[in-house]
Amino acid sequence: MTFGRRPCPDLQGELALLRRRVAELEAERAQLLRHDPATGLLTARPFRVRLAEEVQRAGRHGRPLTLVVLVIDELDSLTRREGFRAGDELIETAARTLRARVRTSDVLARTGQAEFALLLPETGAGEAGVALQRVLLELEQLAGGASVGAGASIGLAQLERGMSAEVLYAEARGACEQARAQGGGRVTQTGAAPRQDAIEALALALLERDRYTGEHSNAVIEMAVGVARNLGCSETEVERIRAAALLHDIGKVAIPDRILHKPGPLTEEEWLLMREHPVIGERILRALPGLGAVARIVRHEHERWDGRGYPDGLAGEAIPLGSRIVIAADTYHAITSDRPYRAARSHEEAVAELTRCAGSQFDPRVTATLVGFLYGRRQAGLAGV
Repeated sequence: MTFGRRPCPDLQGELALLRRRVAELEAERAQLLRHDPATGLLTARPFRVRLAEEVQRAGRHGRPLTLVVLVIDELDSLTRREGFRAGDELIETAARTLRARVRTSDVLARTGQAEFALLLPETGAGEAGVALQRVLLELEQLAGGASVGAGASIGLAQLERGMSAEVLYAEARGACEQARAQGGGRVTQTGAAPRQDAIEALALALLERDRYTGEHSNAVIEMAVGVARNLGCSETEVERIRAAALLHDIGKVAIPDRILHKPGPLTEEEWLLMREHPVIGERILRALPGLGAVARIVRHEHERWDGRGYPDGLAGEAIPLGSRIVIAADTYHAITSDRPYRAARSHEEAVAELTRCAGSQFDPRVTATLVGFLYGRRQAGLAGV
């Protein structure tokens, strides 16, 4: 037996051919894993990699970035009715329509059986929404083979400060699911301004139930919105905080008048009942589409920075920022207003109380921002605070 002998030339050639074929097969396999064979678009996994890269880039440079999730509404019913071939034709035609609309900088992928994802760098949600309305119309007018009238549900989310790729994706998918739940054939933006008709109806109900509570809410709005803007909140978050400030006491509609208007101190039993109003308010708001984020702010409005608040005993940054803003503004207005059990106190006394409780009851940063806002208003000679 001889060791180290070289293979014969024919065998060497066959081995080289085999290695090349293995390399080709590996490349084909990688291509299949990376691109959907039916549409040629990226698949979910490489798309998520690109998404993470673009989120990091946009966050680093402070640039806008919008993610779109689109689901073809009729795919399942079409496949049941006309077979798999018809469903494949619908997907392929929809993919061609989307591909014709994207820019070279955009990233388009097929991320599910009937789902596409589109990443739009340097694009805000408002601009994307206008373009997507046109895409929706084009999809509904598709004609050719089985692909007639491909209605779609489209959700979009814009990257906000501190948002991860995972959260951005979840927001866009949630908006898409909301569009489907509302009957499909529409574009829905996550965090869009809450439904104004529902908010106004609830605010009117609150005003009719208790005149002070309704008017008090209006006064809290201006302070809460001013503080939110001065803290650098996005307009989406400002609108949520505005709605929460207006409706933060909506749960009091379930509190009996004998407790709500009692001129003296509450008993322990009455106090326990009064403490339920944030939870009641949350339940009321969560029953309405589009008010889930507002409901969360309302639930936690009476939490304390030191964790000794209610209903959940949250502390510090775990308390939603909107809740921390609303409670500070709410407290200032309550101190400076006449109540059945005491007379109004002065602006100076209210500011002193807020400052004293900063770091225990109130977020110190929110408190400082509110005091600065109030000072600015008074310097400008504006009434109402």
